[in-house]
Amino acid sequence: MSHTLVIGGSQGLGRHIAEHFAKEGGRVTLTSGDAAKADKVAAEIGGAVTGLAVDLSRPESIEQALAPVKTVDHLVITAIEQAANSLQSFSVEDALRAATAEVVGYLEAVHTLTPRFAPEASIVLFGGLAKERPYPGSTVVTAVNGAVSALVRTLAVELAPIRVNALHPSLVGDSPQWRDRPQPPQVTRVTMAEVTDATVFLLRNTGVNAVDLHLDGGLMAS
Repeated sequence: MSHTLVIGGSQGLGRHIAEHFAKEGGRVTLTSGDAAKADKVAAEIGGAVTGLAVDLSRPESIEQALAPVKTVDHLVITAIEQAANSLQSFSVEDALRAATAEVVGYLEAVHTLTPRFAPEASIVLFGGLAKERPYPGSTVVTAVNGAVSALVRTLAVELAPIRVNALHPSLVGDSPQWRDRPQPPQVTRVTMAEVTDATVFLLRNTGVNAVDLHLDGGLMAS
């Protein structure tokens, strides 16, 4: 039975992805920053799903937090910090948390798990379309999403033959983050099902490696 680890799998897109692999009958570990929440969501999904507490914004804690994970066939990291942080009201604390989680935290998680990856393992790191389409207040988000692209290229080289890809969705209209909020009319929306389908494609298609997949409904062509 294959094992999928979804870091950030207790809510939103991460939970949707964890549910997909659980429905397929695979073994799934999902994480949250809060152990009780991770356990609760794992129980709600059911099947061979377990919860684990992992905080990417505290990279020094990741090795110990991931100690229960013995083998990994697929790794998905969706735990990203997307809060707006404008130059006019710049928060150093928020910027450090976002950069630490999405750069150092991503790296430390992969580093910790490297000896435990199966020979044909695959990794998907989540960024976002703000990498290519900045908006007011997105400077930190845009910068860290750009860093995810750089991480994918170098990790694919260092970890070969393990494949590493990035997924950069545009606004996910039916996600908990957006479904009850006003959505900018000029932004192309995608669905959680489409994001999950793209994640599965990147994890399983052995011809895809070191790729930045923009899931944007053609927005980048306009």
